[in-house]
Formats: sequence, C-alpha cells, structure tokens
Amino acid sequence: MKKPIVGMNRRTFLTLAAVGAAGLLYSVKSGFTNNQLIKKLPKRAAVKPNARLGMNLAGINDWSTELPFVDLFKMSRPWISQRKDTAWGQGPQLDLDEHGNVKRLEVNCHATAVVCSVLDNHYPSGEYVLLYEGEGEFSFHNAADVSSIVESKPGRIIFKIDATKGVFNLDLMQTNPNNYIRNIRIIMPGFESIYQTNPWHPDFLNRWQGISCLRFMDFMQTNGSQQIIWSERAQYTNATYANKGAPLELMLDLANRLNADPWFCMPHLANDDYIQQFAQIVKVHLKPNLRAWVEYSNEVWNGMFKQSQYATQMGESISYRDEPHEAAWKYCAQRSVEMFTIWQRVINDEKRLVRVLASQAANVQVATEMLGHHDAGQFADVLAIAPYMTMNVYPNATDGLSEAVVANWTLDQVFDYMHQKSIVDAKNWMVNNKKIADSYGLQLVTYEAGQHLVGILGAENNEKLTNLLTQANSDPRMGQLYTEYLAAWTQMGGDLMCVFSSTSSWSKWGYWSILRYHNEPIEQAPKFKACIDWAVSRGQKMHY
Repeated sequence: MKKPIVGMNRRTFLTLAAVGAAGLLYSVKSGFTNNQLIKKLPKRAAVKPNARLGMNLAGINDWSTELPFVDLFKMSRPWISQRKDTAWGQGPQLDLDEHGNVKRLEVNCHATAVVCSVLDNHYPSGEYVLLYEGEGEFSFHNAADVSSIVESKPGRIIFKIDATKGVFNLDLMQTNPNNYIRNIRIIMPGFESIYQTNPWHPDFLNRWQGISCLRFMDFMQTNGSQQIIWSERAQYTNATYANKGAPLELMLDLANRLNADPWFCMPHLANDDYIQQFAQIVKVHLKPNLRAWVEYSNEVWNGMFKQSQYATQMGESISYRDEPHEAAWKYCAQRSVEMFTIWQRVINDEKRLVRVLASQAANVQVATEMLGHHDAGQFADVLAIAPYMTMNVYPNATDGLSEAVVANWTLDQVFDYMHQKSIVDAKNWMVNNKKIADSYGLQLVTYEAGQHLVGILGAENNEKLTNLLTQANSDPRMGQLYTEYLAAWTQMGGDLMCVFSSTSSWSKWGYWSILRYHNEPIEQAPKFKACIDWAVSRGQKMHY
C-alpha cells in the first residue's frame, strides 16, 4: 500500500522559487480596482518583540505518528471501494452521504478504511472499542491481524490489536441502506469513558502544554483546499478528518485547553460568507485572553501550490499583469486585506486578532511589493517568513550540493556546511526581513522554521543520501544548531517562531518534524529538546 507523497509536495521547491531572486525588481503600481470598498483599519502602537515558541501541527492522516485523538477512526483514510476477486481499490464508486459514510454496498463489494498505518509498534496495542450507529457487518483485516474479538453486540465491539504487526484496516462488509453504518468511533485502550468530553490523547496535550501558538495549516489541510462556501467546511460530524482536515470546533477546543493562540490559514477559495461565519464562531468560542491569527492560505508566493496558481489567475484578471508571480503577490495582498476587514468587523477587538501577511524569506522583494501594494502593510500586524536552514541537494548542482558529492559526505561535512552556509543565510534572511517589517511597524514572525535538508528533483531517491540526512537530523549537533538558530532569532528582535513541524515520520521527502513519533525518547530527539529548552528560557512552561 503506497502512501501519498506528502513532504515533497510541501517543501521540495522552496529554494527553487528563490532562484534568481536578486534580479526580481519590479515597480509597484498603484491601487486595487476595488479599493473604494476596503476601509483602512487603525494602525496599532508598536509592541516590544516577545520571542517565543509556536508550532505547526502535523496533518491528520492514517500514517500520522502524532496520534492526537483517542478516537483513531478520525485519522483514518476515507473509505476505499473493493470488489471481490479484483485488485486493491478497484471497486465501484461508493455511495457516500455528506459526511463520508457509506450508504450502500453493491453485491460482492465491500469498503476498507485504513485506520492506522503507523509502523514499528508506534501506536498502542491492547483492547480497542468500536462504536457505531446503524446496522451492518465489519471485518478486521490486513497486517494488524486482530487476535480476537473480546465482545460483540450491536453498536459496540471490543477487539484486541497487536500493533507490532503493522497496518490496521477496518472492512465494512455489509450495511443496511435503510439504516446504514455511521458515526464510527474506534477508541484507544482506556479512553471509552472520557472520549466524549475530551477527544485529545493526554500525551498529545502534555507534549504541547505551554506552547504559545498552534499553526493549523496542515491540520486544516490548507494547501490546495477546495472549500468555497460554508457548507463545504470540515465538520465535526465527518466520518474522518483526513479528508478535509480538522473542524473549527476541535481546533478551538485544543487552543482553549492549551491556552495557546490558534493560527488559521483560510482556504484560498473561501468566499466572504465563509470567512465571516468562521470568524463569528471564533469570536464566540475562543477564550477572551487568546488571539486568533489569520492568514490567507499558505505560501501564496510559492508557484508550486494551487493557491499560488489561483492567485496568479485572479491577479491577471484584474490587470496585475507584469509577471505571473507578481500578479500572485498583489492578489494575495488584496485578498488578505479584504479578509482582514471581515475579521476585524466580526471580532471588533484588536486585542483578539493578529493579521498575518506571509512572504518568502529568501526574496525580500516579495515582502516589499506585498506590503506596499495598496498600503497592505497598514492593514497587517505581522510579517511572517520561513527562514529555513537550507541544504537542498540536486542531482547535478553547480554549487557543490550535487547528489554524487553530498551522498559521500561525512556528518562532519554536513554540519560544516550548515554552520558556514545554511545558518548564515537564515540569519541574513531574518535581518533583511526585519528591516522591512520595522519600516511598516510590524512584528517579524516565522510561519515555519527549522532545518531544510532534503534531496530534490531525483536526488531524494539516493538511499545513501537519505541515510546521511536522517543521521544528521538525529545527531546531537543538530540540536546545537537549533540552539544557535533560536538564539539568533531572539537577538535579532524576532517575535513568535512557529517551527515546522510537530510529530511525523521522516523519509526521503524530508525530515521536517522535531519528533518522529509520539513516544520518541528525548535522547533521540535533539531538535525537540533544543526547541523546548529555548521555550523554557523564554518563560514558557514546557517540558519533555
């Protein structure tokens, strides 16, 4: 069973987008075509920077090693149609309701949910409880090899799982079309009595207690989102959250429990009504002492993403036609201001809202043009960047980072490069963007941050390179590098630093997370330790 390529799609071309940045100097043209409709918001008084740790949460999927929920089914893959005696996933199109439940099955067909594909014994073994409504029949199947059914009655089945045997699938073999199976829950051992009042695994809550801000970009499946109108949002009653991401209600519940600011990345296609209804729920349910951070999508400057391609089309349609990427920057500025205006009107309290304009760290021209376009910088509170410590390895690079060369490096050579080049560049990007933020009276924050060691454009398939970069990310020297990096951010005058990312497995597509799995020993997690130590030094009550 092949997993989707996740890490590559998100980060592979970050540096490629910066190539030639030094030559990208364009004049800023005046005004939006509809600038009469946008009311300028009051400028806030400058606030002293407060460097502190925020976190990008990993996405919700069956291979997630974060395990945030005690209901494992909420992370399962959407139902896969199967037909008897045919290849995997080759069944007819499933008849689903609006929440993703299977309404009926054709003869000799069934549906499979990949509930958990976490390997190497990194999800709990023991007695799970399957709860459901409706009438039908289940089968527990595949590598997990459920050892026994402890108890079975309509609506509730207790079964044992041995996680050392790998992937856990749930097969829906029959369902009554007049009372089809729905509201499936698969509760981890020991949580049946409390899952309704607290959906979060206590280890997950404990791990991120004291975090300043949670960026929900991957958690709400921002990249390439197709949500336009409010009825298309991720809903609490969805069968799984791996399809559209977490519902707003859960994100607010988590922020409130952790007393952490939530950072929402609004879908790039969302209409004004969607944004208004989203903001209204936040206003009512977010703790009054917390602030909602709002950003228009994610990396709209980055042409690899659908949201950037959409912004280019929209920008060109309203006469931002100098260059495709410039059209995207200008449209992002316009739509961000429109979005900020809606949020400001709904929240009606500047102390509860942080308006984010995000830019490319390596190319300050992006920030210059976005902030200056129609005075968009006057409507924002922070400029956000991702000043990664970058080492992208290409098959045939001319800068010394070719696959054939780097794959034969020692760890000493990797860290020599990171100290001499990667962190130096990152510090320069911080300083250069800080100057621009200061010129608009904005705080400088990171929407993402950390190491950026990865093979790209085919180099990712070099097993020797993958092993080297994996070792580098678990080496104590990586923790030392993070410590230096975080200290530089503090000294430069940075504010919130949202590291990318929390907990996920590493692969040839990247080593982004600071933890590989939820129960990783601290001595094997130097990036996590360095981040927590820095947060504690900044007054955050965190621990490992």
